Amino acid sequence: MASLFTNPKFTPNSQFSTSNPTRFLLHNATHHASSIHSTKSAQFTAIFCSATQASRPEYIPNRISDPRYVRVFDTTLRDGEQSPGASMTSKEKLDIARQLAKLGVDIIEGGFPAASKDDFEAVKMIAQEVGNAVDENGYVPVICGLARCNKNDILAAWEAVKYAKRPRINTFVATSEIHMKHKLKKTKEEVIDTARSMVRYARSLGCADVEFSPEDAGRGVIIQSDGKWNDECQ
Repeated sequence: MASLFTNPKFTPNSQFSTSNPTRFLLHNATHHASSIHSTKSAQFTAIFCSATQASRPEYIPNRISDPRYVRVFDTTLRDGEQSPGASMTSKEKLDIARQLAKLGVDIIEGGFPAASKDDFEAVKMIAQEVGNAVDENGYVPVICGLARCNKNDILAAWEAVKYAKRPRINTFVATSEIHMKHKLKKTKEEVIDTARSMVRYARSLGCADVEFSPEDAGRGVIIQSDGKWNDECQ
């Protein structure tokens, strides 16, 4: 669980010595921090955000060449918008996407293109502008569109993100027993077949970067390497 620190400041990396180049280091002004869960003062732990050519490995879909590197997938513009009062216009989404790119975010989930015409246009606009803004180090964010596991959603996502230099489709389907039975009304085997066929369909459109997300996976099941279903996760 994260702790809340008082008086945080962003300090340029040049003021710190490190073998891993970064853009910023978040630290506490007094070098100590008070946790919201404790009245005791605790030494602040430095957190580095990779954002330079030297520390960012070449982007290859579904693979990270440096095992120490963690890709940041930001879903502010899609999942974040579901928070009460957080609805955004297309222009506001574009403005936030520009700032996320300045932060060096690896993947920006721009929205759910099939949800509405406005969301489609917002994702398309982000893909066209932010998804083509290559900086001096060769960095450009991946622009991702969310889609349910059906052809209409996936096609809409592709039509919106395809303008980016690095487009991605994130397709999902429910995987927990309760969702499959009562929402999808499908068997486990049918859900697996749907997921496989829709990932293939996304790739057939020309999208080399396809992500699959198992919805409600925390209450789902484990699929073993041999393809058999394991015990229900609790």
